[in-house]
Amino acid sequence: MGLKPSRKPSMTRFISAGILILLPGAVTACSGPAPASALPLTQVQDIALPGAASRLDYQALDAGAKRLYIAHLGDGTIHAVDLANGTVVGTVPGTPSVHGVTLAPDRHLLLAAVSGTNEVAIIDTNTLTVTARVPAGNTPDGIAYDPVHGKAYVSNEHDHAETVIDLATNTAKSPIEIGGEAGNSVYDPASGTVMVNVQDRNELVIIDPAADTVTDRIPVPDCASNHGLYVDGANKLAFIACEGSAKLLVLDLHTRQVTARFDTGDSPDVLAFDQGLHRLYIASESGVVSVFDEQNRALAPKASGKLADNAHTVAVDPATHRVYFPLQDVDGHPVLRIMDAKP
Repeated sequence: MGLKPSRKPSMTRFISAGILILLPGAVTACSGPAPASALPLTQVQDIALPGAASRLDYQALDAGAKRLYIAHLGDGTIHAVDLANGTVVGTVPGTPSVHGVTLAPDRHLLLAAVSGTNEVAIIDTNTLTVTARVPAGNTPDGIAYDPVHGKAYVSNEHDHAETVIDLATNTAKSPIEIGGEAGNSVYDPASGTVMVNVQDRNELVIIDPAADTVTDRIPVPDCASNHGLYVDGANKLAFIACEGSAKLLVLDLHTRQVTARFDTGDSPDVLAFDQGLHRLYIASESGVVSVFDEQNRALAPKASGKLADNAHTVAVDPATHRVYFPLQDVDGHPVLRIMDAKP
C-alpha cells in the first residue's frame, strides 16, 4: 500500500506550566527524537526468553497474577513470564505467526491471533494449554475482549471484516463488515463499545457489541495507515499511531476532531498507557520509544529516543509503573527488558 503524503497542519497553542494546551480544533507537532539517554526509564533486568532471536509481538499483562504473556511471532509460540521471580514459567507452542494476545481474566483465558493458520487460539492460563481454535479472517492481528457480552473482536488485517467470537461456546458469529483493512481493536469500558482502526480508509470505526453493528465512523485525517490504538475512555480520547507517516494523533471522541499531532519514531506500532502516571508510551519498528505525559486532556512530549533495534512492542503495569519491552536480539538471544519509570 502506497504511503499518503503528510501535510503540515496549522497550529494554535499556548504553553502553561510546561504543558501544551490546545484550543478546540488546534493541531501541533513536536520536534525530532531526543537522545536515548533522555528516556525517563531505568533498566532493572533482562530476562532471557526461549527460542530464536526472531520477531516478538504483542503482550498481555495480568497485573493481579504478576504474569506477562509475550507473542513470539518468529517462533510461533507464546511465553508466560512470572514477574514476581523473573522467570519464564511456560511456553505455549502451536501458534504459528502469532500476533495479538489479550486476556479474558474473568474466564482465565488468553486469546491469541494466530495468523499462520488464520484462527484464534483460546488458551487456559492455569494450564497454558490450547483448549479451542476458532477460525478467523485473513491475517488476524489485534484482539479486543468485551467482558460484558463475553465476546472477542478480532482485527483481520487483510480482510474488510471484524471476526466476532462467542467465548461461551467458542464459536465465530457473523463477521462485522468494516469496509477496509483492520488495524488494532480496543474495547472501551467507559462507552461499552469496540473501536477499530480502518487503516486504509483513515477512519476509526465504533461497534456496538450488543448488536454487533457499526454505529459510527470518525475520520482520522492526514494519517498514513492508522494502525496502533489506545483509548482513554474516561477522558474521551483516542491515541492513534500512524504507521506510514510516523505520527501520533490525539482524537477527541466527543468533538470527533484531531486535537494534536506529534512526531514519533519510524513505523510506530504498539501503544501502552500508565493510568497511574498518566503517561503514554509508543514503541516503533525503528526502535525509537516516544513518551508523553497527559494532563487536562492534552499530551505533552516527555522524551523520545532509540531504546534498541526492533523495540516495537511495549506493555506497562500502572500499579508498579514498570515498563516491558521484548527485544528479539540482544547478543544473539531474545530477552524481556524490564524498566522502571522515572518522574
